Amino acid sequence: MQPHFHFGLHAEHGVVARPSTAMTSHLAAWFLEREQFEPVPGQSDLFRLTQPDHDLRRRARQTVHDLRRRGFTVQADLSLDPAETAPPNAPTRGDAAAERLARIARAAAARPPQHGVNAPQVASVPVPALGAHRTAARGAR
Repeated sequence: MQPHFHFGLHAEHGVVARPSTAMTSHLAAWFLEREQFEPVPGQSDLFRLTQPDHDLRRRARQTVHDLRRRGFTVQADLSLDPAETAPPNAPTRGDAAAERLARIARAAAARPPQHGVNAPQVASVPVPALGAHRTAARGAR
């Protein structure tokens, strides 16, 4: 099966994408423009990523990922293929926040000491019905 899109690095234009004949040109242009690509002047079937000085490779990998998630087949250079390149390691934070949340969760799930298992139950006082109160009040006059 022929890929829908080809992605690569170009010396002059940075990251470029070329749709294949497996899809119509206007549909390919529509998808690529939504992913921040623009047509290369003078070449009707070549698109380049806008703002090439702004996080070029990450944006290209995200575009490849997005198109694949939508069901398109994409062929990309190794450096632009999210399946071939591992994401950068996220900065690790201490587990202080996770430990704090775990303590809060345990405290919320625990029963407060004043509501212990052996705590005496407070008997409720019966409240007379509204009509009975008025009748008693009239008889007292």
